[in-house]
Amino acid sequence: MFEQVLAPVAGSLGLSALCAAIPLVTLFVLLGVMKVKAWIAGLVSLGVAMVVAVLFFSMPVGQTLLSATEGAAFGFFPILWIVINAIWVYNLTVSSGHFDVLRRSFAKVSPDQRIQAIIIAFCFGALLEALAGFGTPVAITVVMLMAMGFKPLKAAAVSLIANTAPVAYGALATPIITLATVTSGVNDDPRLNVDTLGAMVGRQTPILAVIVPLVLVLVVDGKRGVRQTWLPALVAGLSFGVAQFVASNYISVPLADIVAALASAAAVVALLRVWRPSESPDLAEPAHATAAAGGTGATTEETLAGGPGDQRARDRGAPRPGYAGSSGGPADPDVSSGAGRSDGGGEVFKAYAPYLIIIVIFSLANLGPVKTALAEAPWTIKFPWLGLNVFAPGADEPLASTTFTFNWLPAAGTLMIFAGILTALVLRVSPGRAFKAYIDTYKELKWAIVTVMAVLALAYVMNQSGQTTTLGAFLAQTGNFFVFLSPILGWIGVAVTGSDTSANALFGALQVQTAAQAGLDPVLLAAANTSGGVMGKMVSPQNLAIAAAAVGMAGKEGELFRKVFGWSILLLLFMCLIVVLQATPVLGWMVP
Repeated sequence: MFEQVLAPVAGSLGLSALCAAIPLVTLFVLLGVMKVKAWIAGLVSLGVAMVVAVLFFSMPVGQTLLSATEGAAFGFFPILWIVINAIWVYNLTVSSGHFDVLRRSFAKVSPDQRIQAIIIAFCFGALLEALAGFGTPVAITVVMLMAMGFKPLKAAAVSLIANTAPVAYGALATPIITLATVTSGVNDDPRLNVDTLGAMVGRQTPILAVIVPLVLVLVVDGKRGVRQTWLPALVAGLSFGVAQFVASNYISVPLADIVAALASAAAVVALLRVWRPSESPDLAEPAHATAAAGGTGATTEETLAGGPGDQRARDRGAPRPGYAGSSGGPADPDVSSGAGRSDGGGEVFKAYAPYLIIIVIFSLANLGPVKTALAEAPWTIKFPWLGLNVFAPGADEPLASTTFTFNWLPAAGTLMIFAGILTALVLRVSPGRAFKAYIDTYKELKWAIVTVMAVLALAYVMNQSGQTTTLGAFLAQTGNFFVFLSPILGWIGVAVTGSDTSANALFGALQVQTAAQAGLDPVLLAAANTSGGVMGKMVSPQNLAIAAAAVGMAGKEGELFRKVFGWSILLLLFMCLIVVLQATPVLGWMVP
């Protein structure tokens, strides 16, 4: 067994915290300064964390190894289990050609680029974030906007800025599921679970969602864009925010983004049936100007692994031959204007069917009696991780995190498999093609799998060795000021790792530890880590590399960084203000 010690290095909390920070500093330097691939940085940082745990925190080698294996296992199930199967469902739509049908249906809504930015980057990007996350929306929407005639830099900036409000619930709420797992058992607050944390985030990011579409039209067309299209921007933001709040608090945390994205898109489409902007200026680039997008982009694997690469035709959002951005041929009129090819109502319905199937399956699984039944054996099995015995200082029972929950049937990833099977049937994808797409998804994500498992192993070693507790105690010395710092910590985590999931794994327990020792609300600060982190997405090196490569600006990430950095900081400060007010009687009533 192993009992954590708060200040193991010379009895000094400061020196102990400095040692505890070494693995995080290693990860940040490797990713942010040395530009090392994410999977390598994750493995190296994991090794450093294990050395620190053994040498400075006196954790036995065997307990350290077991802690790392439990973290890696959790990284695969349920985290990667969600991501892999969600991306498989998306790949089925690409394989059947219905992704292009969906893309054309969006293009026909309006020829106005300002409204296209709302529909494609904000609404559809949120839907992609809900299903796959991990940078997928940027890789796809950038190319789609380019095909609509957007200038390269503007297309990249719009996609990056739009990928904020939905991030907290990305990949079926993977960041929040991770947050709940790494914070459960840190203290005895029963609210540290997926439902309550998801509800709390749903009382922060929806406020941000109201602003984001207004920022998008400002980026696309300046003050004139806001003056002429503020109404659809406000309708999109409000409908998204309200739907995200309602879904996360009263329906299903994993479904929050799907419900919000569809509600927002429907609201904008309904508005455009009775309203048009006073003018629709021609902001499109000539077709030949989009050729820079051809042939490059980034797969989801590369998003997680930390770099762009070749974009094959089968990859998400890759321009097909004849599309704007392909190496030869003019822009496809179906994509650039929505004209030329008319998809039948049946095909359009099929294009939307996978998302409707997912909503139905998850809604059924989250019905009170069904959810309760699935949470029990044999559908859900809980067991202590064999040989792992870690105790908090003075505790009589092992840490709750040493108990592994294997909810094999109700897990979001398993439900996505059922959704994928039904999707294949509806889209008439043969079993052979569906299976091949599934295997290809694993191949595509091979380095992503290593990355996520390494980062979660790192988080578990830091949490169970006591490194996180020590850092929390040290930061608690800032007192109430930590409420302001809390979202910034999440922002730093996402800006460096490119993932809200990774940031929650790294800092979730730290936020709760600090809250407990500073007399602050642990649910508020844990949620703030997630909500603050979403603004770091647009400035993370991985997302910048994806966006730059997709628009033919590889090597010019710095120019794109300067384009979005100001918005990232401005929106972050706005979130800090929300969290500070929620820690006071002014908005304290919003904390569940």
